[in-house]
Amino acid sequence: MATVLHLTGPILVSTEDVRDEAWVIDGRLTFERPGGSGHEVATLAGWVLPGLVDAHCHVGLGDQGEVPRDVAEEQARTDRDHGTLLIRDAGQPGDTRWIDERDDLPKVIRAGRHIARTRRYIRNYAWEVEPEQLVERVRIEARVGDGWVKLVGDWIDRDTGDLEPCWPVDVLTAAIAVAHEEGARVTAHCFGEQSLRDFAVAGTDCIEHATGLLPDTIETFAAQGIAIVPTLVNIETFPSIAEAAEGKFAGYAAHMRDLHARRYETIGAAFEAGVPIFAGTDAGGTIAHGLIPQEAAELAKAGMPSAAVLDAVTWGARAWLGRPGLEEGADADLLVLPRDPRSDLTVLHEPTAIVLRGQRF
Repeated sequence: MATVLHLTGPILVSTEDVRDEAWVIDGRLTFERPGGSGHEVATLAGWVLPGLVDAHCHVGLGDQGEVPRDVAEEQARTDRDHGTLLIRDAGQPGDTRWIDERDDLPKVIRAGRHIARTRRYIRNYAWEVEPEQLVERVRIEARVGDGWVKLVGDWIDRDTGDLEPCWPVDVLTAAIAVAHEEGARVTAHCFGEQSLRDFAVAGTDCIEHATGLLPDTIETFAAQGIAIVPTLVNIETFPSIAEAAEGKFAGYAAHMRDLHARRYETIGAAFEAGVPIFAGTDAGGTIAHGLIPQEAAELAKAGMPSAAVLDAVTWGARAWLGRPGLEEGADADLLVLPRDPRSDLTVLHEPTAIVLRGQRF
């Protein structure tokens, strides 16, 4: 006998569209009451929200580069068990396609491997190339990813002792055009100010971190619809990065401290200007997995209202990535919560049920 989950809401299809009940049949969501009597029905009561989205997460990445499969599996399970059911994997060196065959692990949208300037990024993470090689490498990564390419836009330059852009604007423009020709969108790691101007001119789709936003680039990003994924739980590490660099690169250390000090003001101003903002943790490397509820809280500290934060981590993020939320016939990927998340974001830490592809965890 098939088991049917009966969800007795409120069902938050969006902040405005709220249904009273729904059902999960054969792993899929429906708002139509099932007919017949050949079902065993289990009821889940509470506030129902689409599964959370971590739009900047690295499943399969550790502090030394690619990790073994069992470690990657544990990373993915940790994300799932904290409510993240859809991941945009923003670059990592290994092959994680095997996750797609697992019904018990989050769905993953991949950006291929990072593309960085030679010796201008973390060792063992990226393809390291020079400007004349960038366009061809972008074309390759656009074909092996799931519609995204990830560039490293700036990093410390040991000659100047501070953050510097990695790519000439003309080469960057050509590379982004090639990605678009291949049907992929481009995002980039950018901490500093100038790289944001360069990527906007070049036509990027998204920027990760975006700590160097200033009034001029905020205006440009809003006008061009360039999205940002602030990864504020990562930005919290800037003071320790600065401390480690202080003795050798004092200018870089001061810059990182300044970017950290104004992080909430920066993201708040971007939100007020209409820049699209989505939630991501930068999990992997040295950042723990399972932190998307904390990232939601950080976005709220930046001045985003609860409804906007929820949109950044659920409905809006899923639409941006081309994946369904709580829709008729879609996979049942959802959380059941004991309180209304629109008025209390802390409830994201305490789901009463996590349902992935109709299976309860």
